[in-house]
Amino acid sequence: MDVIFANLDLWGEAIKNTLLVFFGGGAIALVLGIIVGAMRVSPVPIARAIGTVYVNIVRNTPLTLVFFFFVLGYPALGLPRMSLVTLGIIAIGIYTATYVAEVLRAGINTVPVGQAEAARAIGLPFGQVMTLVVLPQAFRSVVPPMMSVFIALLKNTTVAAGFSISELAALRATINDAAGRPGSPMEVLLWVAVIFVAMVMVLSLIQNRLEKRWRIVR
Repeated sequence: MDVIFANLDLWGEAIKNTLLVFFGGGAIALVLGIIVGAMRVSPVPIARAIGTVYVNIVRNTPLTLVFFFFVLGYPALGLPRMSLVTLGIIAIGIYTATYVAEVLRAGINTVPVGQAEAARAIGLPFGQVMTLVVLPQAFRSVVPPMMSVFIALLKNTTVAAGFSISELAALRATINDAAGRPGSPMEVLLWVAVIFVAMVMVLSLIQNRLEKRWRIVR
């Protein structure tokens, strides 16, 4: 346990940044994914085309290259400066939004077409049809795959370690380079794995709770 208690400051900073990247990236992915998913099923051809192009380009680009653009390329454009953590949040959020959009699009396709047609027949515009009729049902049907996307997002936060963002995956090098810090690289990696397993178990518990709650509602 010395590797934990003798390096509490480093562990605290790493866990904080990991959670920041996860929750910040998750918020961006959820909001942007809902927008893009709605565009993918929109009756407006231009909206569908934009959503398709965005998903196909970003989803087929390796996450490492997306991080390269935001963490290394963004400052070179002369735009307002942001912290590395903020740039990492944006990068992983924009990338994960494509998977959220596709999962949500699959959920939208499970909603009977007649319900959307009935909503349009009483005069509801597309936006209200989606928010009041389609999306609430779509979210209930995509809880397991959506949670899988967020579990993948949590694990993808380790990519940030390669771009000078002090999160859990960077601890091995940080503790190893710090003078007088006890703990071998293998010990650090094992504890990092334990923490990630614990966080994934929490997400799985949330998934089970949501499935049970929404199963009763339906």
